[in-house]
Formats: sequence, structure tokens, C-alpha cells
Amino acid sequence: MEKFLSIALVVIFVIWYLSYSATRLDRLHHRVETSWANLDGLLQRRAAVALEIAKSDIADPASALLLTAAAHQARDAQMQTRSQAESGLSGALGLLLNDGHLVDGSIEKDLLRELSELTDKIRVAIAMHVDAVTRTQMVRKKPVFRIFRLAGSAPLPVTYEFEADVL
Repeated sequence: MEKFLSIALVVIFVIWYLSYSATRLDRLHHRVETSWANLDGLLQRRAAVALEIAKSDIADPASALLLTAAAHQARDAQMQTRSQAESGLSGALGLLLNDGHLVDGSIEKDLLRELSELTDKIRVAIAMHVDAVTRTQMVRKKPVFRIFRLAGSAPLPVTYEFEADVL
């Protein structure tokens, strides 16, 4: 009877541990998804601000055309081309801001301030997303998660190239 009770306790403990581990992994995947949703929203807002800047007096016609094309490409890109499109928008914004144009109007100053604030928020969101992805990948590499397939059919989260860019 004691042997049966010991085996039952071990089985219950193993089942509890697997359930706890699967729940933890699910929370990590949820964290990756929410951090990506936050980052995606900020990137979409940055593309919208870039379009507003292109239509303002900040950019000369050639820069405005380049910025408009980069912003539309970033907004409409599929996941396979998103990294390249976001890097292109970062480059176009960098070229425009490094030109050293003097800004006179309050609307233009507001746009540049909003872009600066968005850039700071994007940096934080990228750091949060990379951290969430890294933690999830580390947990999924553990043998217990692979042996018992605790990740189910969830894809392995990845970071994207543009997340390494300096915005």
C-alpha cells in the first residue's frame, strides 16, 4: 500500500509540474504576442507620423517622396518583408533628420517631437519584445518542454532584423 501511495504521489507531482510548466510557457508566449502587438502599433504610428512629416514643410520634395514611399512600404509590408521595410523607413527618417533643416512652424515642431517620443517608445518596445522572445526561446530549449511537447503547436518566436537597427 505504501508503495502504491508513493507512486501515486510521484505521478501527481509530475503531472502538476508538467501542468505548471505548460502554463508558464503559455504565459511567455502571451507576453511575446502582446509585446509584438505593442511594437507593431508603435511602428504603424511612426509610419503615419512619417507621412505627416512628408506632407509638411520639413521635407524638400525629393525627401518627401522618399519618405512617403518608405512609410507606405512599412505600413503595407507583409511579415516576410517587414524588417526590410522598417529599416528603409528608419533610414529615410535618419536622412531627413540629419539634413539639419531648421523648423519654424509649431506644427512641424510638434511632429518632430512626436517622432522623437515615438522613437524612444519604440526602443523600449523593441527591448521588451527581444527580452520576451529570448526568455521564451530559453524555456523552450529545456528538455522537459521538448520531450513532453509542452509548446504544442505554437511557433518558436523570433526577433526581426529591424529590431537591431538604431532608430
